[in-house]
Amino acid sequence: MAMDAVWKRIGVTENCTKESLQNQVLRRGCQNLGLEVQRVPRNSSEDHYCGSCSFGCRVGDKKGTDTTWLVDAVAHGAVILTGCKAESFILKKEDSTKRQKCFGVIATALSSTVTRKLQIEAKVSISACGALLTPPLLIRSGLKNPYIGSNLHLHPVQHAWGYFPESSTEIEGASFEGGIITSVHKVVSENSDVHAIIEATGVGPGAVSAALPWVSGQDMKERMLKYARTVNIFALVRDQSHGEVKEEGSIKYWLNAFDKRNLTIGLRQCLRILVAAGAVEVGTYRSDGQRLQCKGINKDKLEEFLDTVSSPGGPLSHGEKWVLYGSAHQMGSCRMGATEEDGALDENGQCWEAKDLFVCDGSVLPSAIGVNPMITIESTAYCISKRIAAYLKNNCS
Repeated sequence: MAMDAVWKRIGVTENCTKESLQNQVLRRGCQNLGLEVQRVPRNSSEDHYCGSCSFGCRVGDKKGTDTTWLVDAVAHGAVILTGCKAESFILKKEDSTKRQKCFGVIATALSSTVTRKLQIEAKVSISACGALLTPPLLIRSGLKNPYIGSNLHLHPVQHAWGYFPESSTEIEGASFEGGIITSVHKVVSENSDVHAIIEATGVGPGAVSAALPWVSGQDMKERMLKYARTVNIFALVRDQSHGEVKEEGSIKYWLNAFDKRNLTIGLRQCLRILVAAGAVEVGTYRSDGQRLQCKGINKDKLEEFLDTVSSPGGPLSHGEKWVLYGSAHQMGSCRMGATEEDGALDENGQCWEAKDLFVCDGSVLPSAIGVNPMITIESTAYCISKRIAAYLKNNCS
């Protein structure tokens, strides 16, 4: 099966010898609350603890695309052109039908010393630019299916933080050490519906300083001094909301009330977990610097604080209090569909409007999936690639 092949190639492991500070806190808090916490399969060895994978694994232990699939492609004769950008596909009408045929791609070199465009001709062309860049490329090429660039899902997240001074807990480590995500908690309703999942995140000092609400210069300095022992965890929802990306760099997204409610439920659970794990102070990233001192706090006082935690508008909402939302993963903006009226692509990943033009990335997914999508996307790409190989054998030999 595709997922088994992907699992094997990228070296997925389900155990972790030593968890990072963030994941230890998540696990400890859940255990103290009697909540279930699960291991997260990851594409690295069980004892991987580099702490820099979100910026590029410095020891090469993480089995990303650069050390697996691209290596395989080069070993089988592929040529990788760096420093250039795909501008448009070469589309021409071949007969009286409205469907066009793709003959290749036009690319521009990003170096100022190369002034000529590249014209690459191919029997089959594939866009694998991701959910934010594939739609603009197809639209620039002249395709007009309404599902190209729409149905964008973002897995919206809200973060909570907790401060764990070394003097107050035996949990070891710093926020910039260890694996990024090794544990997950699912926030479920009484009917077993999943409101959100809660995971840890690897956030560098630059990102933290940019996201922290401005209270005062003194507060910012104190918060950054505590960075190494400040744990960030987040609530992620499988969004029913959607957006669009029709032009490169222009993204529109409308977060609906249902997803905001689930984010609020997840964010409140994040704070409960941080308090239960032993945080001396917790807070959100709301614009007023919302936070709570935890020493001696009882359940009633905690719940009273949590009642004030919500999911308000973003910075452009012009509300008195606002919050920075994040996007964990982008998908769905060039969805597959059974017919041209249901999606931009057929079940093989081929564009309904253009023969010999395929899409092979997260944009093909028809909806948000609610969990980390790496293996799902790579497995889908694996299936599409097998279909493309069969298509070439049968039609282009």
